[in-house]
Amino acid sequence: MMFMTASKRPRMKFRVPNYGVVGRSRVKARWRKQRGIDNKRRVKKQNRGPVPKIGYKNSDAVRYARPDGSFELVVHNRQELLSVLSMPGHAAKFSHTLSERKRQQLLKTADEQGIKVLNR
Repeated sequence: MMFMTASKRPRMKFRVPNYGVVGRSRVKARWRKQRGIDNKRRVKKQNRGPVPKIGYKNSDAVRYARPDGSFELVVHNRQELLSVLSMPGHAAKFSHTLSERKRQQLLKTADEQGIKVLNR
């Protein structure tokens, strides 16, 4: 069930230099900006791997979309839950501050109205 007009571009894997090199198992798979004065990746030499920059950002239409194409809307009460009906392509996600009793009431309302709840 796709609601998006465009699709997200695949994500690049930004790695720290020397990730995966033998004997460097302590280097975790995460990105840290390079700050050394002689660092080749900092000066964007070729064949040193991609560096995060604004050009990798997705378009506004697909940003924050879930893999199935829907968008999350955090719900705190019944009124917010019913507002999901007026927004096609959105799904409800219950707030983590909801009590168990209120959560059960909202689940019952969602089932009656046919609203998709992401964190049942």
